[in-house]
Amino acid sequence: MATVVRNLNIFGQVQGVGFRYHFSEQAQRLGITGWVRNRRGGSVEAMIEGTPEAVEALLAWTRLGPPAARVERVEVSAAEGAFAAFELRPTQ
Repeated sequence: MATVVRNLNIFGQVQGVGFRYHFSEQAQRLGITGWVRNRRGGSVEAMIEGTPEAVEALLAWTRLGPPAARVERVEVSAAEGAFAAFELRPTQ
């Protein structure tokens, strides 16, 4: 089955609210591989790979985030890569 890869940059109140952990749970539930990490500037970055339907479902969730988050905007761009699992990466 064909997959798509997207790079996400998520802005707003997205650090210190469990965003990465909830994002990781959603990604794994949807069968998406890739990674997520905090950025030093206060945003969250993710690279995701999955079916177009799964990626769209995760993007819809990302625009809302977990209850304590306040997502202001999500920048999405096409990317390349192949991932075996989903991982939480250290802040960069």
